[in-house]
Amino acid sequence: MAKKALVTGGTKGIGLSTTIKLKELGFDVTVVGRDFSNFKVEGVKTISFDLSNIDELPSLVEEVGDIDVLVNNAGIGSQKNYDDYPKENIEKIINVNLKTPVELITLFAPTLVKNNGKVVNVASQAAEIGHRDVWYGITKAGLVNATKSFAGLLGPEGLQINAVAPGPVETTMIENSRFSDRYEKLKNRTILGRIAKPEEVADAIIWLATDAPEYINGETIDVNNGAQRIK
Repeated sequence: MAKKALVTGGTKGIGLSTTIKLKELGFDVTVVGRDFSNFKVEGVKTISFDLSNIDELPSLVEEVGDIDVLVNNAGIGSQKNYDDYPKENIEKIINVNLKTPVELITLFAPTLVKNNGKVVNVASQAAEIGHRDVWYGITKAGLVNATKSFAGLLGPEGLQINAVAPGPVETTMIENSRFSDRYEKLKNRTILGRIAKPEEVADAIIWLATDAPEYINGETIDVNNGAQRIK
């Protein structure tokens, strides 16, 4: 019987690349997202769901059923200034980026432990170096902490939970920066002088979700091509 995986935010970018790779490996994949109008991956179950709606997560988990792998990929950002950040934006980014991953791990914990499952959280380099969207950085830092905390709590029971912390990736989140000085600075901070491709981050996720040794637990793998190095 094929192993089952759930990918949140799997309709584009890193999540889409991860979905495709899991499917190619023979996983029975379910994708949760908001917009499937351009989703073309055959043989994948899709569930339209607003992940900011914390109260409805138990019904989502019930619909998905038992899983072996959970990839908490969904995340949002905002271009709001720290001193002019609407309350509703703060609530939504905290829900999607932090509360929902924590709640999904909690709700899926019984089946994941039973199946010696894997969880991979998609954090961000912003968790370590900060971000001009302060709440984005804060929520991603919280997700890194949650990864360590759950590994300590559930690792002894068989759950393996890790995170990846990508630097800039060629996704819709940085499209508006493509022809700006900021985009060039982001590229120049890396060793290869380019932004990561989604599939490169997905490769790290797949490894953690499949072949990573059990001793790797509670860790966060940087995928930023040396962007934090001193030049």
